[in-house]
Amino acid sequence: MNYEESLNWLNSFERFGIKLGLERIDHIVKKLGNPHNNYKIIHVAGTNGKGSVCRFLASILTTSGYKVGVYLSPHLQRFSERMSVDDKEIQDEKLAALAGKIKPIVDEMIKNGNTPTFFEIVTAIAFQYFSDEGVDFAVVEVGLGGKYDATNIVQPMLSVITNISLEHTDILGKTIKDIALQKAGIIKENVPVNTAAKGDALLVIKNVAEEKNSKIHIIDEKRWKRVYFDTQGQEFIIKGELADYSVKTSMLGKHQGENIALAIVSIENIQMNGVYIPEASVIDGISKATNPGRLELVGHDPFILLDGAHNPDGMKTLKRTLDEDFGYDELVLVLGILADKDITSIISTIVPLADTIILTKSHNSRACEPMKLKEMIEKSGYKKKIVVKDLIPDSIEYAKSIANKADLICVTGSLFTIGEAKDYLQKMLIF
Repeated sequence: MNYEESLNWLNSFERFGIKLGLERIDHIVKKLGNPHNNYKIIHVAGTNGKGSVCRFLASILTTSGYKVGVYLSPHLQRFSERMSVDDKEIQDEKLAALAGKIKPIVDEMIKNGNTPTFFEIVTAIAFQYFSDEGVDFAVVEVGLGGKYDATNIVQPMLSVITNISLEHTDILGKTIKDIALQKAGIIKENVPVNTAAKGDALLVIKNVAEEKNSKIHIIDEKRWKRVYFDTQGQEFIIKGELADYSVKTSMLGKHQGENIALAIVSIENIQMNGVYIPEASVIDGISKATNPGRLELVGHDPFILLDGAHNPDGMKTLKRTLDEDFGYDELVLVLGILADKDITSIISTIVPLADTIILTKSHNSRACEPMKLKEMIEKSGYKKKIVVKDLIPDSIEYAKSIANKADLICVTGSLFTIGEAKDYLQKMLIF
């Protein structure tokens, strides 16, 4: 298969949806010779912040001179974003070769009535890719939940769980405790775990860590303090286990203090495991890390801000950042949400801030129809201007046409919305 054929083959498995469980991925990697056992792994779960923590960890390790693989999902613009080594995305030819290697295994599974999912196949490809590239470390982000996620066949040197809030309640459970139990499923026997979870979620994680005899480090607000911020970046003081750090990041939003603290304490755990990581690499690694599509400022006069907030807590973080970190005259909100999300909570959080709302949708089959969003927003009592544009490029052009230099255009609601917005803005040479 060539690259296009490989992508078409992989995408054909999306119709099988989500099937949690480890039997299928375990079968594939065993046929490959268990490539995930050939390098050290940091396994990262949680609700929000996973991507940022993964980027910080990988950047610090790469800056320290190690070869580092990163596995993330979903992608924004290109499939190759899902797996990279030393911040270089997988090459088309390599992806095609790996798909060709795994296809006979998958064909056999299909014949036996045990068809794997898209995510399971892609996860196996990533594990084999990192092995072929000879990485020292792989930073692996959980796809959904934790306990039954395809990535959970790994035996990590460290488990990391970010914050936990309600998400995917139809799959993971209706309560915070239910969801926390699924996330805590990545904790392995005698493997340390670091977490920024709070309340009931933290109690669940503590209990599982105790059962697994796993040492736990808890990241709370005492661990970090923001000392400076503007629209170009911010500075934090982080209180680690071994030292205090003054770090700068181009990533926006006060919440990054929590993510940075979680990453640094995790790096200190690795140092205590005998891995050499100089303090200068910690500071440089934080400063170099980026996370596209998350509070990404891509334009000025007016500001154009892209943020992939797609759940209630993510939207609360966006609202807080707009309130605290940006000064603007009017907010022009470009909003596209997936139909299976908690739309009511999302719109109740962000809509009151907007002076104009432009409703749109991505090409994803799960995207909510803009007219349905309009009805829901009107029922919520919103009285200002609402415009419907079925295509994301049209919504952005309209936003630019009505915004003044002192306004802020914010595109949000879904990572799929952000991906299409980035495609268009880059095509138009906006950034």
